[in-house]
Amino acid sequence: MEILENKSLKPYNTFGIEANSRYFAEAFTIDELKEIIDWASQNNQPILLINGGSNMLLTKDWDGITIRIDLKGIEILKGDEHWAWVKVESGENWHQFVMWTLKNDFGGLENLSLIPGRAGTAPIQNIGAYGVEIKDSMTELTALEISTLKIRKFTNAECKFGYRDSVFKNELKGKYVILDVTFKLSRRNHVLHTDYGAILTELERLGVENPTIQDVSRAVIHIRESKLPDPAEIGNSGSFFKNPVISAEEFKKLKEKFPDVQGHQKNGGFKIAAGWLIEKAGWKGKRFGDAGVHQNQALVLVNYGNATGNEIYNLSQKILEDIYQKFGILLEREVNII
Repeated sequence: MEILENKSLKPYNTFGIEANSRYFAEAFTIDELKEIIDWASQNNQPILLINGGSNMLLTKDWDGITIRIDLKGIEILKGDEHWAWVKVESGENWHQFVMWTLKNDFGGLENLSLIPGRAGTAPIQNIGAYGVEIKDSMTELTALEISTLKIRKFTNAECKFGYRDSVFKNELKGKYVILDVTFKLSRRNHVLHTDYGAILTELERLGVENPTIQDVSRAVIHIRESKLPDPAEIGNSGSFFKNPVISAEEFKKLKEKFPDVQGHQKNGGFKIAAGWLIEKAGWKGKRFGDAGVHQNQALVLVNYGNATGNEIYNLSQKILEDIYQKFGILLEREVNII
């Protein structure tokens, strides 16, 4: 175990925000993780957990210890001719894991290609894209309780998944460290999800008539690359806001005022694209110093170089207030504000 002092967190968050942590440590094994947490407890240091750093906005220095989770490994636990149960350690890069499943012809995660971050944070957010979410194929996960250092398994139901939501963002927030996640993936007769967004259009553009799960992944990657900036080139955290779900009556009124609005039925209401609302309100491509709204995707806030976390947060607040004033819809941030 190595505890570093006054460590810059800029390399560990995809927004590229400059912030310092009083102490910093990386955990490559569960025993190391336990040892670091025990040290933090004995020294009364609050803990900030970082995995891929892709779903957070740092607005200040961290006066405590930052622990980066670096548990690695992918394992096929069991399987039959139809299904494979695959466990992935929390420190594995999410996109590389999806590519591994496709290389083995395991279906279920192809629509989640090119989502930034690591496997351990995927269930917290219940990441999703193009009609597919983590909850659709995750069977269980293993987590370490910070206060007791006891390991516990959570079933899919116990995770209380919702839209970009889980028990780990609510009543268990900050109480557990996810160690690994297990998925049930198809080995044959793969069910393709191609009717959401522009996947079918992209498959046609690629000249694919009978798509495989690999083709769907390729289409998703092309779409994401055309819309979303690479965090390695320009600081961002992907989608900054959740897509709001409004009632059928609210959607009817919105449609009357803005006939071009699109909505997908969800839980008795309609899910509206937050990016459409932000673009319609005139924010797309706007820049304020080094903080801005991406020119190709209004849902993405970006750091052009030296923006502070507070500058990006303040920009997001102005957008929230403007969208509510113009549409009567209250957007919700998807990223965690630190």
